[in-house]
Amino acid sequence: MKTEIIGADNIGRAAEIIRSGGLVAVPTETVYGLAANGLDAGAVEKIYAVKGRPEVKPLNLMVHGSDAMERCWKTVARQARALASDFWPGPLTIIGESAGDIPEIVRAGGATLGLRCPDHPLTLELLERCGVPLAAPSANPSGAPSPKTAEDVLRYFNGKIDAVIDGGECGIGTESTIITLAEKPFRILRRGALDAGEIAAKLASELYIIGITGGSGSGKTTALQVLREMGALTIDADELYHELTRRSAEMKAELTARFGEVYDGDTLMRKALGEIVFSDSAALNDLNAITHKYVNAETVRLLREFAMQGGELAAIDAIGIFEGKVDGICSAVFGVLAPAEIRVERIMAREGISREYALKRIRAQRSDEYYESACTACLVNDGTMEEFAARCRAAFTEVIKNGRKKGLSRRAFL
Repeated sequence: MKTEIIGADNIGRAAEIIRSGGLVAVPTETVYGLAANGLDAGAVEKIYAVKGRPEVKPLNLMVHGSDAMERCWKTVARQARALASDFWPGPLTIIGESAGDIPEIVRAGGATLGLRCPDHPLTLELLERCGVPLAAPSANPSGAPSPKTAEDVLRYFNGKIDAVIDGGECGIGTESTIITLAEKPFRILRRGALDAGEIAAKLASELYIIGITGGSGSGKTTALQVLREMGALTIDADELYHELTRRSAEMKAELTARFGEVYDGDTLMRKALGEIVFSDSAALNDLNAITHKYVNAETVRLLREFAMQGGELAAIDAIGIFEGKVDGICSAVFGVLAPAEIRVERIMAREGISREYALKRIRAQRSDEYYESACTACLVNDGTMEEFAARCRAAFTEVIKNGRKKGLSRRAFL
């Protein structure tokens, strides 16, 4: 057999070889792949034979775009479409549950199938002309270095495969990253050219996130509990702040540098800090800037971790949701309001502080009118806890249903 070298002007010839059951080495943005018709079991068997690849190792399929997901998988996860929208064409292989008619030799008898859309114009043209997905592992004997040029491929397989498309040198030279969405939690099976952090960030940006805000004592904790019962990851920014003041040496250093000796060992003296900031707007602004920086970074970490577990709904309770720019990652923001006297009584009972100090805290916070103008909607907590919880559940259910019907708009992630 003579191995043909095919140039950019003759991709139709490569498509003929693929359709007839032959093998063609193809360029991608990572390394060269050894391609065959992924729906032809006999052609795929040749890949295993030429590479010396154990048949217990499944193959992934190259596809022209995300439309092929319906053809190749039983069901298409919303997260898969989101990843494809940002990273295809590109060095990401996504694994889902295989359609039943994908040849068993491709799946190595398993129930899952990896798909990838390569970022190389010649291979994308080949996929379009063929009209079939391509089984295409790296074009090297098993265990040998992956080839980055057509010449590398010929050194391995000259006379053993039908053709190689000469697309120049591959730019990345590292295999694609592989993630499985076929089970929860999602897992990175191979770390490759695409950073795992970028994947987690994209999945997190696709969460439906409800923001909860309002003044102290308004009832945000009850609203958050309702969302927790609805299956949401719930993040209480105030609790997160207190946790970080204990365990973050960097945050402690910034607070001490700005406000002096406000720590007793590793414990922040909240009342002492409060006496400083609640009577000094500049000091309060500085405290908020420090707080938002550390709380937002930890919030991002928690959301990314939750998204990688396959989660879909999250909630963030934060008084300073707008000041900290957390509203930018929320699908909807609800303000929780309550009469001032009720708030004072709740704060006094919860924290054992004086009426005067409770009033000072409330007066330092935003007005009801601010929340009414800034939020998606407001929930008034002026009855029993049960009545308020029912009000929250109805409002959250409605906004989630309407939001999912419309589809989530892409938004920048913190």
